[in-house]
This record gives sequence, structure tokens and C-alpha cells, in this order.
Amino acid sequence: MKYHQITPPPHLQDYIKYYWALESTGQPGEQVHFVTIADGSPGIIFQQSPDTSFQESKELAPIFLYGQSTVHTRIVSPARFSTIGAYFYPHALKSIFGMDAHELTNDCLDLDLFLNGRRLRERLESAADMEAKAAVISECLWEQICRNDHGLQAAARYAMQRIIQSQGGISMKELRQELQVSERTLERRFQEGIGLSPMLFARICRFQASLNQLRGQSYDKLSDIAFEQEYADQSHFIRNFREFTGLTPFQFRKSVKETVENFPVLVQS
Repeated sequence: MKYHQITPPPHLQDYIKYYWALESTGQPGEQVHFVTIADGSPGIIFQQSPDTSFQESKELAPIFLYGQSTVHTRIVSPARFSTIGAYFYPHALKSIFGMDAHELTNDCLDLDLFLNGRRLRERLESAADMEAKAAVISECLWEQICRNDHGLQAAARYAMQRIIQSQGGISMKELRQELQVSERTLERRFQEGIGLSPMLFARICRFQASLNQLRGQSYDKLSDIAFEQEYADQSHFIRNFREFTGLTPFQFRKSVKETVENFPVLVQS
């Protein structure tokens, strides 16, 4: 598979972390099995294939917007495809599209239908290369931002930043004290802006920190990761890891190839 990242234009860099492009030239009739991993961010995926499109429990639209994920899933793809994705910051569903983010948690929607006939798919299919496709998506997103950008509530933005900075380690009590808001208020604003409760977002951030440590092999034994990421014990770490990936850390190291971060290919069943 051929993979590369594309930097978004400056005016979109507060909304998009990066574009990613993945191309595969597998044989007709072959399939690739992807594993989705909770990463605290929504995004867009557009796939071109001479065969069928991505399938989860049902066939997915050729271009779809997906929300926050709290569960692992497996997506089946034909082995020949060309895909581009936009990897958003956590607040993007609210700040780009004006929707309450929790409406799309663990779900996705056909972006062409959502945009009410703007024919984004046709424009992407006719774009010459991945950079041109990224430019088409950027133009579409900027139109949405100009129309819908409500900005993230200050409390939700501050909470999001503190949770990310602490890698999920900050206590919710400390966070509420810093913001001087009630538990209910923080929960409501975070759900609307990010799509998750602040506690669940913190758990995903801590899981991602442990996953990065596993990727970098910066440990001697799994209990080192559990200790450094402040899990109760190694069993707690493994349960949390399996909740968000469907795999144990050992299975993750042995059974997947992570060409695209947080969207690995299952290489053995």
C-alpha cells in the first residue's frame, strides 16, 4: 500500500490535523480488513474502487462523515482502492458543520446527502490526484465553516485542551474546579461540542498515550505502560486496550499493520 499525508491550508489548520491518502493495487476479488480504533477525533473518508465500497455491518457511502468512536469495528474493503481521508480535531463536527457532535457518535452519514446535492463525490472522482482531491474537500469544508462555525464553547474548548495536554490524567473534579462549572454543565457542553463525555474522552486520550508507548516500544514489559499511564494494574490496561481496539496489546503487535495511524489492517485472523 502507498500512503502519504497532505498538510491542510493554513486557514483550515485549526480544524483539520491532516489529510491522509492510501492507495492499494491488490488483486480483484481480494479483501482488506481494517480495524477502527477510538482516537478522540471525527473525520471524512472518500474511497474510489472498481469493486464495492467499504463495508461495516452495511455498505458505506463512497464519501462519508464519521463521528467520535467509542467502540472498535472492522471494515472490509476490496484490495484495489484509492482513499483519501480528513483527520479532524475533536471539535470539528460542531465548528465545521454546526451539528451537536453527540448526534454522530459511533455513526456516520453520507456526506453528499448531508450537503444537499453539492455533488462532492463527482468533483472528487474527477480530481486529477490526491492533492487535487484534498483541495476539493478543503473548499467544501471552508464553505461549511463560513456558514456554520459557531465556535466551541469556551468551557468545552478549555476542558478538551486540558484533557489532551494531560493525556487523560486530569481528574474531572479538578477540571470542574478550574472552570467553576457544575458536572452537569460540563457534561452537556462537552457532549454538544466533542460528542463524548469528558470522562470518556479522557479515557480515550489515556488509551492513545498507551498505544503510542506500545508503538514506540518504549517499555520493557506491559506493566511498565500500565504504571506510566496510571492504570490500576496491567489487567486494567489490557481490558481498556481491548475495549477500544478489540485486541490485546500482544495481538495488536502481532496481528495488524498500521499504515494509517488508528486505521490498521488486520494481517492475520
